[in-house]
Amino acid sequence: MNIFSERVTLKLIDTSDLEAIHALHARPEVDQFNTLGIPKDIKETEGTIKPWISENKKDSIENHTFSIELTKTHQFIGLIALISSGAKKHKKAEVWYKLHPDFWGQGFASEALESVLSFGFSKLKLHRIEAGVAVDNLASIRVLEKLNMQKEGRKRKVLPLKSGWSDNYMYAILAEDFNV
Repeated sequence: MNIFSERVTLKLIDTSDLEAIHALHARPEVDQFNTLGIPKDIKETEGTIKPWISENKKDSIENHTFSIELTKTHQFIGLIALISSGAKKHKKAEVWYKLHPDFWGQGFASEALESVLSFGFSKLKLHRIEAGVAVDNLASIRVLEKLNMQKEGRKRKVLPLKSGWSDNYMYAILAEDFNV
């Protein structure tokens, strides 16, 4: 399954993405707001993504983890995921994403997020998609707000980051607020 937009293609990750994902997770800039931490070696990264890949192979996927690639060159530039949350009848999911720093500030995160929101609302028939973001992650906050996700609250000291415990803003968008 691939999702195409103007400049990026989202594809379900598989084992061929291991090295690129490891390189992404090993970047200190990417790790700043990431609770996974920098992996000590590629085996640790493999252990992290193995469940993601297994989930992507199911007939009925509940947790979608995609690589973000440049459509023209197929270059890996990041990850984005749509994770089911709560009972199925709630029809909600949470999105997270991370991009290689070389591609920050160029609209790729917004484009990938818009594609995932569209997929979630039109194909999966979700009612609500949520996102959490560290309060100091201003670039990610701009991405969420650019796509009309609404800030709904603040959780205190829930993210164990390298810099210490961080507060987290909660954002969400409803199907009725998204132009599918």
